[in-house]
Amino acid sequence: MESVYISAHKDGTLAKRIGQALEALRCCELCPRRCRVDRTAGVTGVCKTGRNASVASFAPHFGEEAPLVGRFGSGTIFFSNCNLNCAFCQNFEISRGEEGSPVTASELARMMLDLQARQVHNINFVSPSHVVPQILEALPEAIEGGLNIPLVYNSGGYDSVDTLRLLDGVIDIYMPDMKFSSDIPALFYCGAPDYPQVAREAVREMHRQVGDLRLNERGRALRGLLVRHLVLPDGLAGTQQAMKFLAEEISPATYVNIMDQYRPCGGIKEFKELQRRITPEEYEEARAAARAAGLSRLDSRERPILLHWR
Repeated sequence: MESVYISAHKDGTLAKRIGQALEALRCCELCPRRCRVDRTAGVTGVCKTGRNASVASFAPHFGEEAPLVGRFGSGTIFFSNCNLNCAFCQNFEISRGEEGSPVTASELARMMLDLQARQVHNINFVSPSHVVPQILEALPEAIEGGLNIPLVYNSGGYDSVDTLRLLDGVIDIYMPDMKFSSDIPALFYCGAPDYPQVAREAVREMHRQVGDLRLNERGRALRGLLVRHLVLPDGLAGTQQAMKFLAEEISPATYVNIMDQYRPCGGIKEFKELQRRITPEEYEEARAAARAAGLSRLDSRERPILLHWR
């Protein structure tokens, strides 16, 4: 099965999208922050990223969901900085500390090819919302170099629908978070009170493009939507509402990873309600809410599912 981005490269669609995306950097509204800065001139907004993407690390990763990991791992490329900046980010040094180095399109392409040479099952772009133009720009060289495995868009869910449309026919697997179902926690912890509505619209667009998650005979992801939801203490993530939305407005066959690994970290000193881990009872209540909503494809693994968290 040929990945969709190869066809987009052959028919000229990818080249057109690259031009549109790079032009958008001149007055950046690529994400819902709409900073309107000229990133081509090195001016930065909330994401602290100018013309070139910065990469903190790239390597096969074995802590992702089972359909992505397979035998040889998911080929993760961790982009520095973030457009959301959650206070409780477990990847704080990367998302807020600007850890990493700027890379050219050619360097990013070579990272993809290096990962594929290590037999990973996919290229997993982690925190890509602010670097969509740079990802698109790197793809032609990677494709010409033989890249042919699925591309994963692994985001915090704070994505612009207009930007996602630039990826239609390019991305094979979308893996967004659904962090919050109400505006108050989103305002307090991310400074993004519009997050719930933005994330719902983004997930709708992602599902429109790729549909429900499809697996091969070995259980490895080929194409589709996979949603992550991190359970927070005292129901702050709004799990019941999130699961109801996915089941009723996206698809009851949505593949959902309900994650239990929240831990106090990042910049949460002022938030007493986030100063503890969740209880086993809170986690089981979250899974029960998913089942009650009609969702049956729940990721379940005995070991921690995600070792890095935005």
